[in-house]
Amino acid sequence: MVDYLLSVAVDRHYEQASLETGTMDAFAPARLPYQQMGFRPSAPYGEYTKNPHSVCMTIAMRAAHS
Repeated sequence: MVDYLLSVAVDRHYEQASLETGTMDAFAPARLPYQQMGFRPSAPYGEYTKNPHSVCMTIAMRAAHS
């Protein structure tokens, strides 16, 4: 699913894609695949705030399908 969404972002000439997930141990299985795909921690975006329960991640489109 994520590969498909990233390919759509590339086709639409997006420069990056970002996501938010939890920091608790229960979210570790979600964070790992994103990290393996190249997503890296980033500053909060949109209405997200820096807090101990949330982590934002981003990937540059050139890294998504290189």
